[in-house]
Amino acid sequence: MLKEFREFELRGNVVDLAIGVIIGAAFNKIVDSIVSDIIMPIIGAITGGLDFSNYYIALSSAIIGHPAYADAKKAGAALGFGQFLTITVNFIIVAMILFFIVRAINMLKKSEAAVPAPPAPPSESETLLKEIRDLLAAKAA
Repeated sequence: MLKEFREFELRGNVVDLAIGVIIGAAFNKIVDSIVSDIIMPIIGAITGGLDFSNYYIALSSAIIGHPAYADAKKAGAALGFGQFLTITVNFIIVAMILFFIVRAINMLKKSEAAVPAPPAPPSESETLLKEIRDLLAAKAA
C-alpha cells in the first residue's frame, strides 16, 4: 500500500497540481494587493474618497457610532458588504486573467494544429513494393 501511495504521489499530474496550487496561492496575494492597493483606492477616489473595506451595516446595538469595520466586528455583529465587494472584484480580476490565459493557450493549440505535418518517409516495405512494381512494369514492356 505504501508503494502504491508513493507511485501515486510521484506521478507527474500530482506534482503539477501541487506546483499549480503553490503558484495559485502566490498569484492570489498579487491580485489581493492589486485590488486593495490600486483598484479600490481609485474607485474610492472616484466615489468621494470612501474606503470600501469599512462599509458595513451594524446588526448589533452594541456598535455605537460608526467605528472601523474591524472594531465594529469586535463590538458586535456587523454585515461587512465592503469586504464582500473587494473580494468580488478580486474574483472578477482572477477570472478575467485566467480566461485570457486559457484563450491564449487555445489559440496556440489551434495554430499548431493548422500547420500540416510533413509527410512521413515511406517505410521499408513500401519501398520494396515500389521496386517490385517497377520491375514487373519493366518486364511487361
